[in-house]
Amino acid sequence: MDRMYRVLGFWTGIFAVMFYLGDMYTTSLIFFGQTGFFLLLGYLKLSERMYIYVFGAYLTVFFAGFTYWTTFMMVPGAGGH
Repeated sequence: MDRMYRVLGFWTGIFAVMFYLGDMYTTSLIFFGQTGFFLLLGYLKLSERMYIYVFGAYLTVFFAGFTYWTTFMMVPGAGGH
């Protein structure tokens, strides 16, 4: 299970670099933070149950933040199409 967190760290790192190269600096900082978080967890050698609990907490925080952002922060019709 710890290897899976290292894989998540690798892919979030790739996304962070791509966002940075695409001049999306705020998003790249968020993904660099996630990369550090996942790599740290990957080397902690926790039990498999604890890894599942941490991932569930991570998903809960992400979905709450994403729902807040899309509901209250995004402007409808701001895409310009």
